[in-house]
Amino acid sequence: MIKYNSMKISILIPAHNEERSIRATVLSCLNQTRPADQILVVDDGSTDKTGEILATFGDRIEVITISIATGNKSYAQEYGLKFITGDIFIATDGDTILDPHFVERIEPHFLDNNVGAVAGYVKSLKNNWLTACREIDYCIGQDLHKVAQANINFLFVIPGCAGGFRTKSFRNQIKFEHDTLTEDLDFTYKMHTEYTNIRFENRAFVYTQDPFTLYAYVNQIRRWYSGGWQNLKKHLPNVISRPLIALELSLIYIEGLLFSLLLFILPIINFELFIYYISFNLLFIIILSAYVSYKRKRIDLFLYSPLYMILIFVNALIFLEQFTSEILLGRKLDTWFKPERSKQELTQ
Repeated sequence: MIKYNSMKISILIPAHNEERSIRATVLSCLNQTRPADQILVVDDGSTDKTGEILATFGDRIEVITISIATGNKSYAQEYGLKFITGDIFIATDGDTILDPHFVERIEPHFLDNNVGAVAGYVKSLKNNWLTACREIDYCIGQDLHKVAQANINFLFVIPGCAGGFRTKSFRNQIKFEHDTLTEDLDFTYKMHTEYTNIRFENRAFVYTQDPFTLYAYVNQIRRWYSGGWQNLKKHLPNVISRPLIALELSLIYIEGLLFSLLLFILPIINFELFIYYISFNLLFIIILSAYVSYKRKRIDLFLYSPLYMILIFVNALIFLEQFTSEILLGRKLDTWFKPERSKQELTQ
């Protein structure tokens, strides 16, 4: 068994044109209460000042440069994994800030040899109404859904910006693959296929930069939903035989389809019932946002909550769009969209 005094932990950061955020990301990795033994950044063909910024850190970090961008985050991660020296590696992104206690709170789980991965807790960096609505989503998804999923050992996804993994078993059994648009969902499915014990550490925070324009938001959600359907098609035969997993997937995808269809069909069938339906959802969101606002100590989350209804319709439309494209028509989306970044400082 690996002990505290012998466990080595690496941090793997893929980065492509992250000049606005990469300094804060690296500083957050350097400022850990439990120092990482290795911080490895893969500069994936950046054409901005990312390389120059990374050079200012000198030998405090390792930088691997890929001259021509791979076009997909998973390729950069796969390449960087070859150079990881830690027993455990933490995967994060070039637009993400790690809480100072992140490594410290991830590490104890790996003292149990039965644990193969640990998922952290994602928070959205404050920007505007869109990122506030995303923060509401994160809180609901992690405080409710992920807690329940962890109890049945079916954490649906280990966030790509907040996960810890046993390096040897990941290299040998899981690996990064490139045939879907959501690599984090892909390797999480594979871990369940291998019956990997995955824990959820809700005190290991990271702060990620979410899209702050509707255009960028739509493109990111389209990628996420498309990757969700791609991974369901890819892994369903391997996981459906486990009843609790089958139940969870049914709740996620069947309920998602029914809810999305109702939003657009109900006004045609019965407009009065549609108004009741929307009113109930609005009341539900306001109540939840009050809880989230109190928990996060951010009044803006409550004030922006009515705007969440806009995203409910946007999300439902994209969910149905990608179901039609990926499942019914077999048209696989393979375009990786990178949202615009804002200047990011280490303020969390």
